[in-house]
Amino acid sequence: MAASSDSHDAFFGNRLGLFVHWGLYAVPAWHEQIQWRRAIPKAEYSALVSRFNPLRFDPDEWLDVLQAAGMQYLCFTTKHHDGFCMWDTAHSEYKITRTPYGRDVLARLAEACHRRGVRLCLYYSCPDWHHPNSINLGGDHQLDVPNPGDAPDLLRYVDYVRRQITELCTRYGRITAFFWDIPPKLNIPALNDLLRELQPGILINDRGYGPGDYSTPERHVPAGKRFAKPTEACQSVGRQSWGWRADEDYYSDLLLMQSIDRILAMGGNYLLNVGPKPDGTLAVEHTDILQRIGVWFARVREAFDDAVPASDLVAHDECMLTRKGNSLYVHFPTPPVSTGLVLNPIAAAPRRAVLLNTGQELHAAVELVPSCFRTGAFLRLAGLPVNQLAGEVPVVRLDFDDLDAALAVKACGAIPEYRL
Repeated sequence: MAASSDSHDAFFGNRLGLFVHWGLYAVPAWHEQIQWRRAIPKAEYSALVSRFNPLRFDPDEWLDVLQAAGMQYLCFTTKHHDGFCMWDTAHSEYKITRTPYGRDVLARLAEACHRRGVRLCLYYSCPDWHHPNSINLGGDHQLDVPNPGDAPDLLRYVDYVRRQITELCTRYGRITAFFWDIPPKLNIPALNDLLRELQPGILINDRGYGPGDYSTPERHVPAGKRFAKPTEACQSVGRQSWGWRADEDYYSDLLLMQSIDRILAMGGNYLLNVGPKPDGTLAVEHTDILQRIGVWFARVREAFDDAVPASDLVAHDECMLTRKGNSLYVHFPTPPVSTGLVLNPIAAAPRRAVLLNTGQELHAAVELVPSCFRTGAFLRLAGLPVNQLAGEVPVVRLDFDDLDAALAVKACGAIPEYRL
């Protein structure tokens, strides 16, 4: 049974989340898939267990950063492709409690999330480069050949997955969503059924052992004005890696704001990822990015909270729209090319136009402009401080007394008399 509409509404009512990729791969600080991408033997990579000791891990510090950025939920990587488990699983010795740190990271994080009202989602990788029964026979994110001594066995590995997701869904309180990764091209409905049985109302993504409740575009923004199905997009602050990388290439604040704005204006959720350092802290580069995005998001978030996509109300792609009650919000995930814009075919004026970024009131009136002289007078928005806001995404709120009536007004095609 798919998730209920109430669960869907609760999940997609929390628009912005923090993705956290953290594991053994933080120690070499190159990439979360370093074992595969640099062909490191299993025995050599596994030795990182003795060097992983995150004594400075404090889940409340993570949640402070999350909430300051305006985020409302967290998705944590319980097991990535390397197979290392970030909780005290009973079904593997390859886990956080066998490191010098010796404590259950997920237990500490879950306690903090539940105490502070932050929704917790869990990531779990389908590939596993460590488990002897995993099907590592080449293919998508699989080893080219099995590790020495491995005994690939699909049924035994799926049973291992079943036992582990049972732990995850019974020992750590309420789990809002489950994020499988790397679809295995195997349809095993019993695994998603088990998640729903253990966590009624849980939402499941589309990267697992069967169809899920929502799609997960990664590192790109799909084309269109609204999503046809529930969607949670994800992106990392770093261009090269999702895990901690010491020499990372960071995306610009503007690129991340544009991506967030477009995804949310299309009706989706957005997960922005950071990779904690081996000691458990978030790098200053990561926290600074989240802080700056949070400042912008706090100013414009009313354009997303409880708002619905409305970009089909305009006939061009220079902007996107969302709607809430009698207000329209004009978004510019692509930088505005001029100080003014005609919102064709809207032909009624709002009583007020406010630039949310600054609180500045803008000119908004129905006017005949040269570029539309054949089609009639439309709503013109003018006075946008495009150069002053070149580093962030502008969002304008248009307040109408009766938006439905305003949208029903048709443009007048007659060319009015004009005297010099």
